[in-house]
Amino acid sequence: MNLLYNSYYFASYQCDRSRSFYIDFGHKQVKLSFCQLLALRQKVLSIDISTHFDKNQNYNGIEIISLCNREHLFVFDTLQILDLKELLTATFGVFELNSLVAH
Repeated sequence: MNLLYNSYYFASYQCDRSRSFYIDFGHKQVKLSFCQLLALRQKVLSIDISTHFDKNQNYNGIEIISLCNREHLFVFDTLQILDLKELLTATFGVFELNSLVAH
């Protein structure tokens, strides 16, 4: 497996042999297809982080995210959500850089 990006809490990997991606959440590693990785990115980037600082909208400052057709369920705090946004943005940034280098 090739490390794509390592953030404070999480890491992303690509496996060429199985043509899949892995996100290491620290306590659990989840295998994802590219479509599932895209869906995760969409979920995470659509989270309005400003609600975490408004006690009327998100009192506890947590997000519950399900992955892979509800096969995995995660509870993240504000710092983890910020870190996950960074991880997914950087992971897809690596894809863009690799496509530029390949041409």
